Amino acid sequence: MDWWAIWLIVGGVLLIAEMLTLTFYLLWLGTGAVIAAVVALIFPELYLVQALSGGVAALAFTLFTKSITRRFKQSSGYRDAIHELVGKQGVVVEAISPGNPGIVRVGNETWSAISIDVLLKDDEVRVISRGTTVLEVQKWGGSPE
Repeated sequence: MDWWAIWLIVGGVLLIAEMLTLTFYLLWLGTGAVIAAVVALIFPELYLVQALSGGVAALAFTLFTKSITRRFKQSSGYRDAIHELVGKQGVVVEAISPGNPGIVRVGNETWSAISIDVLLKDDEVRVISRGTTVLEVQKWGGSPE
């Protein structure tokens, strides 16, 4: 297999992982791997140049966008999606027990969820916190933590 294909596969996996985590940590690494794939098409035998070009691109994108995202988050009217879900009501789609995550529907979206309580299907819940892809919920009407 040629190196351009390997770089492209690595980039694709990283970009798909980014879409699943929604953290933006893997976005620029995936983009760097795609850039390394392009460089590998141009310079197929220069492996160090391929790796350096991908790494430098990922680092440059990260450094350049960090200040932009920081300014964007500090602007008035910015609301983080993480905080939007906290406090909202949902319904258990798949039962949840301590140590065994389940699935809840909040609005039109379904999420993996954990709870310190046993929650059965169709129980109403409130979102008390959110990780990257997993919500922590409690039975609706419980005291907020």
